[in-house]
This record gives sequence, structure tokens and C-alpha cells, in this order.
Amino acid sequence: MSIKLQELVDRFGGQLIGDGNVEVVGFAPLDDASSDRITFLTNPKLRNEVAACKAAALIISPKDNQIVGDQFAGVRIVAPNPYAYFAHAAQLFQSLKMEPPKPGIHPSACIDPTAEIAPSATIGPFVTIEAGARIGEGCYIEAGCFIGRNAKVGAGCHFFPRVVFMYECEIGERSVLRPGAVIGCEGFGFANENGVWVKIPQTGRVIIGNDVQIGANTTVDRGALADTIVENGVKLDNQIQIGHNCHIGENSAMAGCVGVAGSATFGKNCTVGGAAMIGGHLTIADGVHVTASSVVQSSIEKRGVYSGFYPLAPHRDWEKSAVLIRRLGSMRDRIRELEKTIQTLTEKTK
Repeated sequence: MSIKLQELVDRFGGQLIGDGNVEVVGFAPLDDASSDRITFLTNPKLRNEVAACKAAALIISPKDNQIVGDQFAGVRIVAPNPYAYFAHAAQLFQSLKMEPPKPGIHPSACIDPTAEIAPSATIGPFVTIEAGARIGEGCYIEAGCFIGRNAKVGAGCHFFPRVVFMYECEIGERSVLRPGAVIGCEGFGFANENGVWVKIPQTGRVIIGNDVQIGANTTVDRGALADTIVENGVKLDNQIQIGHNCHIGENSAMAGCVGVAGSATFGKNCTVGGAAMIGGHLTIADGVHVTASSVVQSSIEKRGVYSGFYPLAPHRDWEKSAVLIRRLGSMRDRIRELEKTIQTLTEKTK
């Protein structure tokens, strides 16, 4: 299905330069866009591709429009954040292509009589919903999902196939769980008694806010005593582990294969790059950005970008190395002062 450019501007804003009646059917990259597609420019390094681009329309920032806008032969939509504009418009195109789910419960689903299912919800084949669970309006629970007893699923949520949402967990509105996500599994809690590990029951829950997205095969463990909290707007990629009693602040995002140990607390608007490891019982301030593959072993109290890791070594050797590295700056200053002193003394002896 096609959309007129004027419709996009009416819906998402921006300055339209050119014919608003031009129709487009979707997006494509700058270097591969045909005359029925729309594209966008966000990377300054790709400005040299604008002149040769054959797309029907280009979403471009005011700055880039001044620099290379006139080189583009098609229609332009000037917007402050072309990448965000693309995201919103791409959602619209996707919604036009997807057939909306039909409300109702598939005959193969196993629903406890005490569960509450909103009339507008869609329950797919082989879904299990246990006693006391509540499914809100407009939810789409796809094939093979499990929703435990007394769990609460807010309106407009979408559970992709094989999601496990354990007992008494809660999730807000419009949140998305991708295939294989496991919410509310037992946290990793054991006490050592004379060399034997004794299981600690995990009696907390997982509480997830509104507009959260959790990726495929990502796990969020239930709390040991208190709850594990994932606040509004959080985005978790695939294959992430969130340990018990963690608290992930609003609008934070984590890339694939991140591991967060138990009782770590994140502030708002944090990001964590792929495969980074966050130690347990740490506090991460608002606006902290941890780069990929970094290892965080102490709390971070100020916003900013943080990187670093050490190769594996015996722990006492590692601690000595860490102390030396921390002192390198002051050692460098002292060496420079010594060099100046030696130079002065040398000049006096000549």
C-alpha cells in the first residue's frame, strides 16, 4: 500500500519541499532506493550519495538540507531528527502491511476459568493462561505463550510466540515481549552451608512498565524478596540477562548479550553496549553510557560515557594492576617534574 508524502507530513510534521501528492510504498537505503521509495540522511559521511539517489523523497535535517539538499532531485521532508522521523514513518508502513489480529480465543488454548480475558484480546493456539491472570484490552498473545497465575498484562501488549510470563508478574500497557522471552524465572539465589548450596526461595515479582520492549530469549529474573523493576520505556535487546532485584530506570536501553547481576540499579536514560557486564549491588547514575564489552565492577555516580575491562588474572594480581593504572596520571606528572629538575641541574653543572 502506498502513502502520499503530504499524509506523512500531516501526521509526523516536517517541512515539505516538493510535490506532496507523490506516493511511496516504503523505505530503502540511500544507495539502493527506487522511485517509489523514501529514504533518509543521518550520517554526514553519506552526503556525497545524495546527488545520485533515485528515491522519490528524502528525509533530511535542516543543516544537511542547506549543504546538499539542492543536489537531490526528488521531494524533501526537512525534519530536526530524520532518524526518529524514519522510525515513526516505518511503523506506519509496517502497520499497513500487517493484518490486524482477530479478537478471540483459539480453541486449542488452555484458559483457567478464573482468568480474565478482555473481549478485544487475541489469544493464539496452545496458549496457557493460569488461574487469576488478567489480560487487558487489545492484547495479542501469540502461539505457545505461558501466563502464570495472578499475572497481569496491561492493554495493548504483544507477546510473540513462546513467551513465558510467570506467576504474579505484571506488565503495563503497549509493551512487547519478543519470542522466547522469560519473565519472572527464579533468581539465582543460594546460601553456602559447609560447601553445599542451599536454595533461597525467590518470592518477589517482576514489574514492567508501559511501552517496554524485551528481545528474543532475554530473561528477567523475579526478585528474591523485593521486586525486580523495569520502568517505562525501557528497551532490552536479545539474549540479555537481568538478575533478581535489579531496577532498570526509565527509557534506558541495552544491546544484545548484556549481563546485569542481581540488585544492580540503573538510573534513567542509560545505555549499555552489547556484551557488557554489570556487577551486582551497583548503582548507575542517570545518563550513563557503558560501551560494548565493558566490565563495570563499581558504582558510577556521574553521567557520561564509560569504557574498560581487564584481562583475567589471579584476583590479588588484578587488584595490584588496577591500583597502578589508577596512579598512572599522577605518576606521569611526577616523572615530568623529575625530568624538569634533572634538566635544570644538568644545565647548572655545565
